[in-house]
Amino acid sequence: MHKPLALFLMGPTASGKSALAMELVQRLPCDIISVDSALIYRGMDIGTAKPTADELRRAPHRLIDIRDPAESYSAAEFCADALAEMEAITAAGRIPLLVGGTMLYYKALLEGLSPLPPSDPAVRAALQDEAASVGWAQLHHQLAQIDPVAGARIHPNDPQRISRALEVFRISGKTLTALTAQQGPQLPYQVLQYAIAPQTRDGLRARISERFELMLASGFEQEVRRLFAREDLHPGLPSIRCVGYRQMWDYLSAELDYAQMRYRGVVATCQLAKRQLTWLRGWSHTVTWLETGSQMNLDIILRDVGSGHLTGYNR
Repeated sequence: MHKPLALFLMGPTASGKSALAMELVQRLPCDIISVDSALIYRGMDIGTAKPTADELRRAPHRLIDIRDPAESYSAAEFCADALAEMEAITAAGRIPLLVGGTMLYYKALLEGLSPLPPSDPAVRAALQDEAASVGWAQLHHQLAQIDPVAGARIHPNDPQRISRALEVFRISGKTLTALTAQQGPQLPYQVLQYAIAPQTRDGLRARISERFELMLASGFEQEVRRLFAREDLHPGLPSIRCVGYRQMWDYLSAELDYAQMRYRGVVATCQLAKRQLTWLRGWSHTVTWLETGSQMNLDIILRDVGSGHLTGYNR
């Protein structure tokens, strides 16, 4: 059976994904779906580099502004929402264009979600109490005995992932490694995948630094102050842990001075970009690499899609 076409445009933060996506929308019958765990939050616009009102008028983005910052959003929820949006776009005779840098979302969509049990507050609380008593190093040692693969992959100073891996085992009796090896149903689309990034790490760092300064000049502090004033928000939430927001939050809490906030905001964003690139370089699917700012990017994608694939699509 012929599968409908979908395009993935991936890449680290500040690599030029949004600009290229806007160009593609002008040339192809595409509708954009955001693949970004920060753009989902309402009221978090400047620090997430959310598309402007004008850009959204020219090219509406699906799956942005769908959650309040006090709420969470899982990869499973993303998969359900993205598949529904992709089906609606395909039914309208157009091509889903998925754009963003949350690589876990792409992986879940392509490969299906592993059957991991939901979190159990009682088990998690017991692990926290145990860690307070014996230390996270001892819990990491437990994990390494139970699940050597996860123990080797998860850093001893990463309590969140240690806790989750042990929680999964205590709830299900199966290791995290065993469960994550079980794949769900495959995505029913013919997917062309692209990754865009600058040629050098220095080039990416310069873009990140420039963008962070622009955010500060555009009112980022005031945006976070509005969030900071809310009684239901705190640094433990996924929204406030977003890069830039956590550092600005610490500044508003008087834990950092302004220069420290600015420096750490850039460093945290660079670390995020490095993790995204690591994901992409180890990507097990066929991906075409594009260079940030290259005049050839649009032509490469248009060539790959080809006129033969566009028969029956509505412009």
